[in-house]
Amino acid sequence: MGFENEFASYEPLRRILDSPKVQSLQNRLRVRKRDEQENEQEEFEDSIINKSDMTSDFIPDYVIAIDGSYQPAKAENGFPGAEFGYITISAVLIIEKSVREFAKQEFIDPKKFRETEKASTIDTVIPGCNVIIEGEKSAKASMRRALFEELQNTRVFEEGETLLETYEHLFRIKLKKDRELGDRNKPGSPIDGVDQKMTYDFGQYTCPHSGEPLYSTDAMRLHELMNPSGTNGEMYGQIMQMFEKLWLIHILRSFEKKDWLTLLDRFAFVLDGPLACFSTWSWMNKSIITELARINKLQKKQTEKDLLIFGIEKSGTFYNHFEEVDTKVDGTTDRFPKQSAFLLSDDYIKRNIIFSESDKPYGQDTYFGRKLFYKTKTGYRIVPVLAFFNDHQHNLETARADQYPRLADLMNVLDELVSSRYPNSVSPLVSAHAEAAIPLNLGKRIFEDIAREIRDKSLQQ
Repeated sequence: MGFENEFASYEPLRRILDSPKVQSLQNRLRVRKRDEQENEQEEFEDSIINKSDMTSDFIPDYVIAIDGSYQPAKAENGFPGAEFGYITISAVLIIEKSVREFAKQEFIDPKKFRETEKASTIDTVIPGCNVIIEGEKSAKASMRRALFEELQNTRVFEEGETLLETYEHLFRIKLKKDRELGDRNKPGSPIDGVDQKMTYDFGQYTCPHSGEPLYSTDAMRLHELMNPSGTNGEMYGQIMQMFEKLWLIHILRSFEKKDWLTLLDRFAFVLDGPLACFSTWSWMNKSIITELARINKLQKKQTEKDLLIFGIEKSGTFYNHFEEVDTKVDGTTDRFPKQSAFLLSDDYIKRNIIFSESDKPYGQDTYFGRKLFYKTKTGYRIVPVLAFFNDHQHNLETARADQYPRLADLMNVLDELVSSRYPNSVSPLVSAHAEAAIPLNLGKRIFEDIAREIRDKSLQQ
C-alpha cells in the first residue's frame, strides 16, 4: 500500500522480471503448441453450422430482457466505512412486432415509438458494512433480514406469488434432492456464536439454539460474502445476479398461474450474462434446471415449441476466444462466416478455452444453458448461452444442433436484435440496462396488463 503522492519506479519491475522465481515459473508453464492451435482452427472450420442450412422464419412478437446493476453508497450513521448497496433489477418488455411496423415508416413518431418498450424494476437497498437496522444486533443480521423482506414484498402480478414464494419453491426442490441423495452437508448457522449447523425451514422462524430469527433465504448463504470492515461489492453483485435469475423463473411461473403459457411461443427471453448460478447460492442452478424443464414441458404441449431463453456474454474468455479464431494469421478478421454458428462441446472448451483435465463437464454445477458462437448477418460476434430442458440437451460430451433448442430461431432473433451501438449485445439488453442504471419506473408492474392485452387479441383472431 503506497503513501499519498508516492509513485512506483521502474526498479521493482526490473527486479520482478529478473527474479529467478519468475523465470522458473515461466519455464514450467504449459504452452500450447502451434500444431495444437492449427488443429483447433481446422476443427472450428469443419464444424460450423450455416443458417442457410436450417429452416426458420420465427421473429418474436415480444422480447423480455432482464438486467441489473448495483452501486455501493456511503451511509451517514456515525460509523466509519458504513455502506449500503443500491441494487436495481430491470425487466423490459419490447413489443417487437410494433418495432417492425415502425421500421416500415419513413417518419416515426418518437412518442409512439417509446411506447414499444414497457419496463418494470425491482429497487432495493441491502445493508453492508456497519449498517444496522432497528431491532438487529449486527450488519450481517440486518442484511439477512433486508434480503428476506425484499423477496417477501415483491411480485410481478398484483395477485400472483411473491419472489419469496418463487424462491421457496426452488428451495423445496433442493431439499427434496438432498433427501434423495442423503446429503447431510449443511452449512453453519448464520447466527454469531452458534456452532451448530444451519436449521432449514420456510419463511421467518426461530433458531432452536439461540432463539434468534432465521429466514428461508439464509440457505443462499449470501451473508457469508459480507465484509464487516470494508466495501461489499462482491456481495451486492451476487445478490443482483440472484435476483436476475429468480425474476426469470418468477415471470414464467406467473404466466403459468394465469394460464397464459400458450402465449410463450411468441416470446423470447434474454438475460445479461451467462445462464448460471455462482458463489454461495449455486445450489439454485439445479432447482432452476428442474423448474425450467417442468414449465417447458407444460407449455410445449400447447405451443409445440420449446421456450426460447438465452443469455449474452458480452466479454470474458469465451468472447476473447471467438475474436481470436475469427482473426486470420495476417491479422485480418472475418475468418468466421456471417450467419453461422459454432456449437461448443466440453472437449473443445477444455482444450481451447478453459484448460482442464477434469472428468467433470464444464459448468455442470453452475450453468442451466449451453454456449455457442454466432456471427450475425452484419458481421457482429455474439456469445449466446441457450437454455436447455432435458438431459440430452445438457450433455456436453457432444455438440449437435438438436441439443440446442430452437437454434434456428435463435439465429433469426440475433440477426434481428443485434445492437449496432454495442455489437456484442442485443438491443433489448441495452434498454434493460438503461432502465436498471436509471430506474425511471420504480415499482411499476406492467406484465399483467401487457399479458392480458396479448391474450385478448389472440382470442379475437
